[in-house]
Amino acid sequence: MQDKILLIEDDPSISEMVKNFLSKEGFYIIHSSDGKEAMDLFERQTFDLVVLDLMLPKQSGIDCLKEMRNQSLVPVLIISAKDSDVDKAIGLGFGADDYLAKPFSMIELLARVKASIRRATEYSEHKEKRQRQMLHIHELTIDIDNFHISKKGITIKLTNKEWEILKLFIQHPTKVFTKEQIYRLVWKEEYYGDENVINVHMSRLREKIEDDPANPQYIETLWGIGYRLGELNSK
Repeated sequence: MQDKILLIEDDPSISEMVKNFLSKEGFYIIHSSDGKEAMDLFERQTFDLVVLDLMLPKQSGIDCLKEMRNQSLVPVLIISAKDSDVDKAIGLGFGADDYLAKPFSMIELLARVKASIRRATEYSEHKEKRQRQMLHIHELTIDIDNFHISKKGITIKLTNKEWEILKLFIQHPTKVFTKEQIYRLVWKEEYYGDENVINVHMSRLREKIEDDPANPQYIETLWGIGYRLGELNSK
């Protein structure tokens, strides 16, 4: 599938040269010669990269960039002969990802284009992966990689052992754990029947995550057996 690039450049000689070169390299190029038309195209279509000149008729490149950033995180590569405007685009937080000063070589342009698209793709894949790591269990949001848990948007501070206990149940949602199993897996020590250690940590954990610790819903007690993840977590 071809990467789709929006080329916004009003100089016919530059735009034709860039369009022909990138097309031969396998990119699908849509060209616009003024800012207003470019924004109409941008709002109607999806692009993998925008190559943007700053000196444009009808609407400036800076104004185009501002509008784009209000709508999208698509990578934007600036091409411009005006260093001061490039500085604004990059340095004042308008959101450009890279720039090339005119005149530039086609080889360097190709390298910048590929790098911008690659970074955006890697970021998107990383974000997607991170979203998969975020677990939503009823009113709890749990980020296992970063040891973070919140309830209704409010951060809950857990001790290391409380976190390890909760993670144990999350990672084995259908399993029932005895106190001995919990102790061996969390404390990584032999269990000598001291139930008080488990009871105290379970009580403190429930006080932090349950609406009613006396009637726990997230971690249920199976009397005489052990604990398991509550049924509400599968809904």
